Amino acid sequence: MFRSHILKYIHWYFPDCVSMNSWSHLSYFSITETLKPFFFFLAQAFERMMSPTAPNPNSGIPENGSAVQPWQEAQASGTCPKEQRRVWFADGILPNGEVADTTKLSSGIRRSPQDLHPVESQANNIACGSELRPKDGMHVAGRTETLGHPTSEGITCSTEAQAEQLCDTDSVIPPATKCPTVTEASEPPVSLTNETNDVPVSPLDYRMLCGIENCVSKEISLIPEDEGLPPLLIGRGGKGEQPLVEENPSHKRVALLVEESNPLTFILNANLLVSVKIVSYGSERCWYFSTNGLHGLGQAEIIILLCCLPNEEDVPKEIFRLFINIYKEAMKGKFIGNLENYTFTEGFFESKEHGGFLFVAPTFQKLDDLELPKTPFLCGILIQKQEVPWAKVFPIRLMLRLGAEYGAYPTPLTSIRHRKPLFGEIGHTVMNLLVDLRNYQYTMHTIDNLFIHMEMGRSCIKIPLNRYNEVMKVMNTSNEHVISIGASFSSEADSHLVCVQNDDGVYQTQANSATGQPRKVTGASFVVFNGALKTSSGFLAKSSIVEDGLMVQITPETMEGLRQALREKKDFKIICGKVDSDDLREYVDICWVQNEEKTNMRITSPIDGKSMEGTQNEKIVQEGDFEMDGKLIKCTEVFYLIKASELCSHPPYQFAKEIALACCAALRHHLRTLKNNGMNKIGLRVSMDTDMVEYQAGSGGQLLPQHYLNDLDNALIPVIHGGTSDATKLPLEIELIFFITESLII
Repeated sequence: MFRSHILKYIHWYFPDCVSMNSWSHLSYFSITETLKPFFFFLAQAFERMMSPTAPNPNSGIPENGSAVQPWQEAQASGTCPKEQRRVWFADGILPNGEVADTTKLSSGIRRSPQDLHPVESQANNIACGSELRPKDGMHVAGRTETLGHPTSEGITCSTEAQAEQLCDTDSVIPPATKCPTVTEASEPPVSLTNETNDVPVSPLDYRMLCGIENCVSKEISLIPEDEGLPPLLIGRGGKGEQPLVEENPSHKRVALLVEESNPLTFILNANLLVSVKIVSYGSERCWYFSTNGLHGLGQAEIIILLCCLPNEEDVPKEIFRLFINIYKEAMKGKFIGNLENYTFTEGFFESKEHGGFLFVAPTFQKLDDLELPKTPFLCGILIQKQEVPWAKVFPIRLMLRLGAEYGAYPTPLTSIRHRKPLFGEIGHTVMNLLVDLRNYQYTMHTIDNLFIHMEMGRSCIKIPLNRYNEVMKVMNTSNEHVISIGASFSSEADSHLVCVQNDDGVYQTQANSATGQPRKVTGASFVVFNGALKTSSGFLAKSSIVEDGLMVQITPETMEGLRQALREKKDFKIICGKVDSDDLREYVDICWVQNEEKTNMRITSPIDGKSMEGTQNEKIVQEGDFEMDGKLIKCTEVFYLIKASELCSHPPYQFAKEIALACCAALRHHLRTLKNNGMNKIGLRVSMDTDMVEYQAGSGGQLLPQHYLNDLDNALIPVIHGGTSDATKLPLEIELIFFITESLII
């Protein structure tokens, strides 16, 4: 075994020497005599590795030859810096048009051009002679490109050998010598083994879809028209083996298996899996459904907790059909987000009273005992037909009403069939003046991350600065005397107003609390500024709670002042109370605040596990398909990795889209190989500044091997250079997410 490892490392360091098979005929003694310099370097490396102050020993090993021989580099530098050392572009022209200082690297390390020792690559004249090292010192490969050196003719890059095991995409990346797979549950029912390693993955990991296409047809729905069930994924074989699939599982067999500890995985199509399990959630016995594959279209994954009916044994197939319909809508670019809905045009669960599903992003609900899909995901809640109008025009009211009814905050995650609807005929409500509850032609504009906090004697309306354009849209579309704005659910408040319709059809106000303790900060769902208060009324202004919102009555002069303050992004204070009384004053503060939204929680990069928390992102709309061998590659979204305060008011969406199209074109011819090796989710990170551009592409915690990077160079470098022409938009760092899927028959 020791000899085989020695031969492998010899082959890495001497790629142009005889093959490993030829080396294997030599004796151990002859090998050591021939390669004394190699063993001298190996001993030095081992000594540094064992030293407590030494750098991480996983130094880079280029696949196609090294510009600096390992022992020369070790003797010359002595230590390996933790920062990434970047190789410079050959033209020496910076993006701002200036000539680069070739003696100064962006990492702060000064080296002369001669120290780089460029050698010509066999693929596209790429000189490889530097190393990349992420912050945690993991042994990964990368491509870094920095503008510089005016005398070279090639474009230099750096790559390192790939570690043999793929790490979990959404886990923190450990050293390559020990790369465990992190799963959401401790006992997955089946395990994936891709072609390159034997590392199992969770049934809710996107890599679980690799190889499924070889076992089922390419129809968009594999759900039988009769009472049968879709194919059941029984298990995954070892290296090189196909998944084990039962094409026509019986309800009786499934009823026996679903009671076991491990969930069952059904194949709805070659791109979509659904895990099913019976769980105890709270005091309820529930069917638990969780999708895996919607991310491939840019749609959040979905979980559904459906309360079991008495003596129910058969899996409710209607949920499978719901998932297929959502998949079809996502293929058309119609996505479901937080507080959005999917409604039925016919009966569901053998009842015409079931109206659809309301989808919410979990907040305070208990999820510890559930095996969850990768973030982002939504929970679907079954709603009744009479609740559909509220789900369409003012969903936060319905969400909070469900929470008050079933003792959950802000809302329950369970779906109950054949329950009593919580709203009846619309009747008399302030919402009749603000939204169209009959034809859904207009609604009140809701601004994300705008919060209304009510405390004793004071109400505060917090408007995020980055939503200024939306506020202007509200002002421009409202009439002269009224401004109405919908608010978001606030996790900072410890309670929230709830609108309840009693049996007589009258709307009343309640409050639902997160803790059951006395309320300090109560959230509201909307605010209305009514500028029709007459000065003769004797009031400076009036504030009152109406249903689940705040009504503020002000004079026309105060309304004009409010509009001016909103246009200028200035804070504004409204004093409420009688003109001649200073004792009973209340205050309404309108405040512009920095957006403190906790975005992209628990989302990590497929390249190296870098957290995306706090970043901005948006979906990429990709026209046309990049298809090869029955497989598609699609870019679903872009993350802007620099701080929001450093990001320009108009994020470079068009530039990101051009990068996405170039990457799809470059990888198009490798789709089968990539997916066969478990790389069906890929990240591409591009970083640019006035004196540096670089990119990295990877999957499952590793960067892509050299032969993919060669094609990416040809496609990406012209686009990246074009994006650096405007120095006012720099620095810039973005990451794009790509998925490889099967081309389905619709």
